[in-house]
Amino acid sequence: MKIFTWILTILAVGLIIFNATKLNFDALFEGESYTAILTIVAALCAVILLQILRISKKIEVLSKKHK
Repeated sequence: MKIFTWILTILAVGLIIFNATKLNFDALFEGESYTAILTIVAALCAVILLQILRISKKIEVLSKKHK
């Protein structure tokens, strides 16, 4: 599970970098730039959710050790 979350995190960061190159700062909320912004926000949400999953799994392992 740990490797899986790291791979997904790397893919999400790759999507963020790729879509950052698609941004047109002259017309940020039009056309392809708007799609890139939405994809960047979605990838950031995915990274946050994966971090929460990783932390919750770590807490689960620690709580099992203390029982």
